[in-house]
Amino acid sequence: MTKILLSTVAIASLVTSLQATEVKGKGQLYYYTTDNTGAGSLFDKESTQSAGAVTLDVTHKVSDAITANFSAVGHSHLGDSLGENKLEGSRAGGYFNVANLTGTFGDTTVVVGRQLLATPMLGGFDWLLAPGAFEAATVVNNSVDKFTFIASYVNKWRGNNSGDTFGKLADDNYAFGVAYSDVVDANLWFYNVDALAYTQVYTDVSKDLNGVTLSGQAVKTNYDAGVDSTAYGLKVGTALSGVDVAVAYNHVEDRVTGMVGVDSMYTSSWNSFASQDIGDSWKVEASKEISGVSTSVSYADYETNGNELDVILGYTVSDSTSVDAIFTNTKYAEANDADNALELIATYNF
Repeated sequence: MTKILLSTVAIASLVTSLQATEVKGKGQLYYYTTDNTGAGSLFDKESTQSAGAVTLDVTHKVSDAITANFSAVGHSHLGDSLGENKLEGSRAGGYFNVANLTGTFGDTTVVVGRQLLATPMLGGFDWLLAPGAFEAATVVNNSVDKFTFIASYVNKWRGNNSGDTFGKLADDNYAFGVAYSDVVDANLWFYNVDALAYTQVYTDVSKDLNGVTLSGQAVKTNYDAGVDSTAYGLKVGTALSGVDVAVAYNHVEDRVTGMVGVDSMYTSSWNSFASQDIGDSWKVEASKEISGVSTSVSYADYETNGNELDVILGYTVSDSTSVDAIFTNTKYAEANDADNALELIATYNF
């Protein structure tokens, strides 16, 4: 494995001897192969990526109110016979995906430094060897019953599969959100993303009625130049004969919807973001555990981005070990041939 991974292991071994320090982690093998929309074949080394990775999550209690948090990722290519293309852009490497101080003061939590964010239209995509991460300052407050207030100022972003590169986001980029959960579940967010020259308002509401979950969402993106974007969506979910099923619809008008990292549009799929499709899109999905295997199947059709079929399987071997398989058939545009891809993941948690 890499020098930085060995250094990380040494650091973790040292800090475990310190009181109030907790170390967790995982080892992972990742194999990703595609037929390159028919130009290649599945399992050909020319169209395949593979890697082994170790992630160490270290939390150290600095004081009663403050903790230091680190997530170190070290990765190594598994050899050209298992794929000539390198995950994270290099044969071997490592980086700190998370490195922050977190303070909790009554009902308020403050996080400063590298961190994971999960908001509807700005967040880290949990894919490949590590989720996308941000350099940011975040404040979360729960002082009002049934409400959560969130504010983040974001400076840098590390996208998936980009190694140790945290790219600077130009000028001012911030988000304000409020979540409510009681009679309904609802979210309201405001985004200012100077890096992509827009402001945005996002809202959603969800309600369970006798086993049927009804959800609606709307997004308005105001760009600094050119036309703006309006988007909305509806989703209905329930259980039928032990199978969880859902049907969703989204409409994006005039221009793609602004997003950073990931979106929360109802018809988004494993490879396709509905926010980037202008027009109507719909999605059907079903999930059920079958003989210990969690199984999810979905199909989505997009106005301009083609369509996508996803089959996602997961199996828990033991309390610490799991294996996953994801097969996708994706047309990234109506005029394109479909791309077939298979991802195989083995994970050991410690």
